[in-house]
Amino acid sequence: MNAPTLRPGETMPVRRHGPVTRGDIVRFAGAGGDFNPLHYDDDAARAAGFDGVIAMGQYQAGLLAAAVSDWVGAENVASFRVRFARPVRVGDVVVLRGSVVSVERGLATIHLEAVVGESAVLTGSATVHTAAD
Repeated sequence: MNAPTLRPGETMPVRRHGPVTRGDIVRFAGAGGDFNPLHYDDDAARAAGFDGVIAMGQYQAGLLAAAVSDWVGAENVASFRVRFARPVRVGDVVVLRGSVVSVERGLATIHLEAVVGESAVLTGSATVHTAAD
């Protein structure tokens, strides 16, 4: 894919994922090798202060990375950074969105977030190659 033409204020197509299932979390754990009991054992998750099992942070980061790379082409992603704000639980619907905040010298900076309801579960940014300056 050639570098897309992006301009400040342009938004990434909104993507919704979920409701998240226990199976989604377990499959991701298997793919990534993260077998922390917080991700499959309700008792362990409750002992740690959660209501039940939670998805690993890389789960929502992966969803957001896929949304960005599908939008601009994986080969155009120069950097991707995230910060985890709160856990994703079974039953959550994760909404992924982003907006271009600046374009300079062929690089666009995109503000990213994954939200559940009104709460951000993850925030971040991506720098991507663009045809616009």
